[in-house]
Amino acid sequence: MAEPHAGSYYAATALPGPNFARLEDEIDTDVVVMGGGFTGINAAIELAERGLRVVVLEANRIGWGASGRNGGQITGSLSGDTAMRKEFRRSLGDGADDYIWSLRWRGHDIIRSRVARFGIACDLKPGHLQAAMRPAHVTELRAMAEEAAARGMGDEVSWVEGQALRDLVESPIYLGGVYNRRNMHVHSLNLVRGEAQAAATLGVRIFEDSKVEGIEHAPRPLVRTRLGRVRCDMVLMAGNAYHRLAQGRMRGALFPASLGIVATEPLPEATACAINPRDIAIYDNRFILDYHRLTADRRLLFGGGTNYTGRDSRDLAAELRPAIERTYPRLKGVRIDYQWSGQAGIIPNRIPHLGRIAPNVFYAEGYSGHGIATSHIVAEIMAKAMTGTMAEFDVFDAVRRLRLPMGARLAHQALALGMAWFALKERLR
Repeated sequence: MAEPHAGSYYAATALPGPNFARLEDEIDTDVVVMGGGFTGINAAIELAERGLRVVVLEANRIGWGASGRNGGQITGSLSGDTAMRKEFRRSLGDGADDYIWSLRWRGHDIIRSRVARFGIACDLKPGHLQAAMRPAHVTELRAMAEEAAARGMGDEVSWVEGQALRDLVESPIYLGGVYNRRNMHVHSLNLVRGEAQAAATLGVRIFEDSKVEGIEHAPRPLVRTRLGRVRCDMVLMAGNAYHRLAQGRMRGALFPASLGIVATEPLPEATACAINPRDIAIYDNRFILDYHRLTADRRLLFGGGTNYTGRDSRDLAAELRPAIERTYPRLKGVRIDYQWSGQAGIIPNRIPHLGRIAPNVFYAEGYSGHGIATSHIVAEIMAKAMTGTMAEFDVFDAVRRLRLPMGARLAHQALALGMAWFALKERLR
């Protein structure tokens, strides 16, 4: 039985949309996509536009996982960019830096185009601030703004401090920041559900409540659910949930981290305008950061304190309230109406994990908290690879991976210890 969406702000305010049927038959197609999140749905769109017959199998509901319960920020941040430079130079040489820079912004263009083309109502808005909380952050973020200007983005990206900063956010904790007009924020669940409806108009067959129970590997694989079967030419495992079906190269490469988010009561218009006058998304420059923005109905949506232990937090409202009130003293005592958590797929070196476990069985996973834009890019790369254009896929597939050869409990402990070390370094710099 499919699980309902989390009790999030997104689920409570999602626009009406079709529920897709359960697979209860045996069918034939060109590609089976496992997973109805951003990666799977957008890969389905890309493949259908290339002329393939596509079936999407989702265990629960479209956008049930991280795609439908995240912070809603669409940014050019790549959490693995330092590791990318080192790894991608092995394949791309001196062109690696330019490739990584262009990679930052491709997802934005895909999302804007898709929303406009299919008329997706998802509260898509421009504007983002990456904020400095310590002097070391100021140096890092100034350099980021300078690089953007040098690469022709001076009209869209700028360093702000003083009054210019206060014109963007009313908070005593920020010293300055990079104001980015190309970055965006969005109602995540409405976006992925709207994209699913778009995929259906292109002929993609989508099935919910259709958990994949096994894959029979063959020249034409057979994908089995509890009540149905699909024979296909290729399979894409899209998302972070399929390690039980594919070990080998996928073992020990990804670990879930619990992300906690809350949404306050609707704020008076004067209060909302005071704390966030330009209605932008914001996150700080710490390794373990806080992120926040206003929703369309003027709530503060606030997330942070990523939990790497593998266990969900018990009371997110109590845990995040001090950070909310420290960031926005004006909101002391504000009522919190929604609290929810989700699992992000964390890769140790933060480079998305793309590969295949057989010539006709591909996988894509692990966006390490930057999934909205990245998933749209990866969907395009995977569709190209599955239709014969392998160049970009090969760059990611060649990345050397750190794997933890231990059980899930010890892996989480090792990851949590590593994150604690980075948090300590953050406090000391």
